[in-house]
Amino acid sequence: MHQFINGTLTTGASGVTQDVINPATGQVTATVTLAGLRDLEAAVAAARAAFPAWSRTTPGERSAILQRFARILEARAKEFAQAESSQTGKPLRLCREFDVPGTIDNVDFFAGAARNLEGKAMAEYSADHTSGIRREAIGVVGSIAPWNYPLQMAAWKILPAIAAGNTIILKPAEITPLTSVMFAEALSEAGLPDGVVNVLVGSGSTVGAALMRHPQVDMVSFTGSTAVGRTVLEAAAVNAKRVHLELGGKAPFVVFDDADVDAAVHGAVAGSLINSGQDCTAATRALVHRSVYQEFVDKLAARFDAIVLGTPENEGADIGSMSSFRHRDHVAGMVDRARGYARIAAGGYAPTEDGLGEGAFYRPTLVVDAAPDSEIVKNEVFGPVLAVLPFDDDDEAINLANDTVYGLAASAWTSNLQRALRATREIKAGCVWINDHIPIISEMPHGGFKQSGFGKDMSTYSFDEYTQVKHVMFELGGVVEKDWHRTIFALR
Repeated sequence: MHQFINGTLTTGASGVTQDVINPATGQVTATVTLAGLRDLEAAVAAARAAFPAWSRTTPGERSAILQRFARILEARAKEFAQAESSQTGKPLRLCREFDVPGTIDNVDFFAGAARNLEGKAMAEYSADHTSGIRREAIGVVGSIAPWNYPLQMAAWKILPAIAAGNTIILKPAEITPLTSVMFAEALSEAGLPDGVVNVLVGSGSTVGAALMRHPQVDMVSFTGSTAVGRTVLEAAAVNAKRVHLELGGKAPFVVFDDADVDAAVHGAVAGSLINSGQDCTAATRALVHRSVYQEFVDKLAARFDAIVLGTPENEGADIGSMSSFRHRDHVAGMVDRARGYARIAAGGYAPTEDGLGEGAFYRPTLVVDAAPDSEIVKNEVFGPVLAVLPFDDDDEAINLANDTVYGLAASAWTSNLQRALRATREIKAGCVWINDHIPIISEMPHGGFKQSGFGKDMSTYSFDEYTQVKHVMFELGGVVEKDWHRTIFALR
């Protein structure tokens, strides 16, 4: 049973089953009966019924539940890591040391943030009135999460929503649903009331489409491709829903001539290959000053060639498989087309040695000599592929960094403070790292510019997405005839 509705695990009403495949082995991890529209109606009804009481709970009560939840996750960390790895093909090390601890930290953060809603101080902004601000929960949130970080995405969607007093229906990607359901179960164990969090494992074309269009869903939060994000916007417009979008990325990795090249190479390996490159903030365009370009390419190609691929249990593996065979083939297709206009300096193929042919593996791939307007440079690959382009001066570097419809993340590598400050000021992205690429922390927001979406995950800034601001005003003098009334009718 993989539907979590009103505090109970149930079987999907569609009757359609789907296997959850471990893409590292090609083996079936679980079989899910997908949700149908009847399940959606039940989840919406449960969330609507739970909202009045949940929205009136005190911040302290919500915080206490989340604190208990964090300790449950700690106790079950090994179980969550194993489940995450089995549905994504990630190395167990990545799940154990990144996905699960990051999720627990996020829970701990929102346990505190629930008690810290901010607003303008109550004061007399006009002489005879006192004004103040209320932050109120929006209502029922419909969230759609991607397949690249199933556990962390469940946390990013659920935690700010419920900490602010909303109820939620989460639709995880149907190919990676297991830890999202486990997450909801553990919340219930921590004392979360029934109906506050519901998880529907169903197809995007049926359950997902209906969720974002449902008239009783007050807000939609979506993480995924920019193309689907446009569809979400169109659907939400029908009922004028609040929308939060975290979409694609094409992050520049700018290496200036005064950078520590070895540090930049090391950072490029980590920043482009984390999660097999299936990360919307991953480094995908290395823009390197011509004076250090060849050194950077040669050293990076050698590092890419030395990367060890392996199944999740292989502690010596650097990266795991792609999340599905279908996506592996999509990435391979983009690289194969690039051979017609660029040079593959490392990788560029699906390995078959050491049993890797049974999984959806793809070698880390370095692409050079591609034009700035080529597909591999312009479009999101979402795999272990890094294109490297040269530049000649700082103006060209900034222009190339911004030459994209995306604006989620970027990094600049330099030992010059003025260059660093210019990069953080002029690169149009929601996050700009200096001399690093990829770290995220719960206290700081995550979200993009341009076609990478709008709104923030994590941090207290996420409450701006999940609350609505209400101005309340008190008249102070008890005067029947206010002076401003003369603008409407004569006072006698």
